[in-house]
Amino acid sequence: MYSNYLKIAFRNLTKNKVYSFINIMGLAAGMAVATLIGLWIHDELNFNKSFANYDKIGQVQMFQTFNDVRGPQTAIPLPLGKELKKYDDFTEVSMASWNFEHIIGVGDNMFTKNGMYVEPNFTKMLSLQMSYGAQNGLSDVNVIMLSETLAKSLFGNSDPIGKIVKFDNKTDLSVTGVFKDFSQNSEFNDVSMFVPWSYYLASEEWIQRSEQLWDNNSWQCFVQLNANTDYQQTNKKIKDIVLNNIPKDMITLQPEVFIHPMHKWRMYSGVKDGKYEGGIITFVWLFGIIGVFVLLLACINFMNLSTARSENRAKEVGIRKSIGSIKSQLIYQFLSESILTVSISFFVSILMVLLSISWFNDLANKQIVMPYNNGGYWLVSLGFVILTGLVAGSYPALYLSSFDPVRVLKGTFKAGRFASLPRKILVVMQFTVSVTLIIGTIIVYKQIIFAKDREVGYDRNGLLYVIINTPNLQSADYETLRNDLINTGMVEELSKSSGPVTNVWSNTTQYYWEGKEPNSKPLFSNIATSLNYGKTVGFEFVKGRDFSSEFKSDSLALVINEAAAEVIGFKDPVGKYLTSDNNDNQQMQIIGVVKNMVMESPFTPVRPAIFFLDPGWAGVFNIKLKS
Repeated sequence: MYSNYLKIAFRNLTKNKVYSFINIMGLAAGMAVATLIGLWIHDELNFNKSFANYDKIGQVQMFQTFNDVRGPQTAIPLPLGKELKKYDDFTEVSMASWNFEHIIGVGDNMFTKNGMYVEPNFTKMLSLQMSYGAQNGLSDVNVIMLSETLAKSLFGNSDPIGKIVKFDNKTDLSVTGVFKDFSQNSEFNDVSMFVPWSYYLASEEWIQRSEQLWDNNSWQCFVQLNANTDYQQTNKKIKDIVLNNIPKDMITLQPEVFIHPMHKWRMYSGVKDGKYEGGIITFVWLFGIIGVFVLLLACINFMNLSTARSENRAKEVGIRKSIGSIKSQLIYQFLSESILTVSISFFVSILMVLLSISWFNDLANKQIVMPYNNGGYWLVSLGFVILTGLVAGSYPALYLSSFDPVRVLKGTFKAGRFASLPRKILVVMQFTVSVTLIIGTIIVYKQIIFAKDREVGYDRNGLLYVIINTPNLQSADYETLRNDLINTGMVEELSKSSGPVTNVWSNTTQYYWEGKEPNSKPLFSNIATSLNYGKTVGFEFVKGRDFSSEFKSDSLALVINEAAAEVIGFKDPVGKYLTSDNNDNQQMQIIGVVKNMVMESPFTPVRPAIFFLDPGWAGVFNIKLKS
């Protein structure tokens, strides 16, 4: 009997090809969009869950108040890590650098990859899965641990343990371990190597000098809590560690130490009222709602088409009833057709997802795959197919099966006043959801266009930067290099700076001026440059002038942006003086004010920035190509 229902259902689909195509493809498109969104949400909700100690790993951070705004920061002082090791709340405490670019190679086989300096227990904390060697491979100084992909790039498929690599083109390091690549949906997915913290200390004297400095926030610290410890209790114990150790003039910053749990790193990265609130979780909810709306639109469209066509089959119902069909058989027949149509749409939607998932991964920066081996996915899909088929087919099934066969066959049957009411309600819902999604899309599009076209305050065309992270670049004669590049005829200008124009690597509160509020501690982006930096990036001056070799006094000169001028408060800041703790309390004269430069996210306000001459501090070459 049921096979007969399916035969008739299939014949009806093939008989009305245009109707069937529109109905199937419309529902399939909605299901495909909902599936892609669902896979993205699943990937986000499982971010960082590849780590065995996911629930107990956290990052040490601080709340501080800058420019009357309180918020969190990930950079912490070096002695804080040593202090935290005294607490029984933690099984592991590890200092770490940022994930910097490094040059690594064997012979002429050289690569630029990201890596971190970490203490030996960091690899245990992350429960690295080892391909070669052991997790404790960072106990010596001149050693390194490589990711599986990087190890294969350097050594092929041979065992790399004990082999030598050249690190940053200056030091030979011995490979002590190879770990499996981090999952794409993890915080450390682009880390390709770990180098011992002891090597970091030995190679950088300024870090050794910072071991007792509580006011130099330049590092990261990660911890693993004991099994019987929770974050709230620990945060109460450690919150005043920095406050009790910083210089008195920095107490107004009110630093408060806390542990930010790994399970909140991704989802709760937004800041509101000085606390973590919202973030990616907002987009998870938003896209989830959009997915439901898109699927609802497809289902409503499917139900409308099914209902609109149902009255054309009134004569079929009359004939079948007249030859003995009972109401329940007719209901089963229409429901079978509906479920068959939804099933075909589901398999078409899978095909659509497979064809588009590569493009979607590029767009979302993901490595999402179809969960073929996930029984839960197929169970939910089966439930959805059955539910949608029953809901979409229920109205035409109940409505048509109630027709009087005599009136239908005589041609005297007329639908009641309210027969079309359900379809009208569905159409209104469909248009409401459609208009809402269209308005939302326009708003998001306008916001993206605003950020894309926002005036950046400098000339991006032909501007390149190269990080100075090898001895041959560090020791290169700058003027010779600059002249050689300009003489190629392809380079218009070269300069050095402490960071790229697209980021800020250093911030400070150590600037003072006449009339400054004693308890005020505004945060300034601190950018060291060489001469010609303004010419390289295209400074747009509002007042004053750029640094010049014609003025020897420019070694103690400053160029500030409009945001900094507003914070300082001088009506005409050119010619006024600032004093900096970072420059032995010498007075430094402001010689120019430039337009605000968007050096970070285009969706956030520009920070107050101060530029000064100190090419020895520079970490980046800025190259301006000719047009």
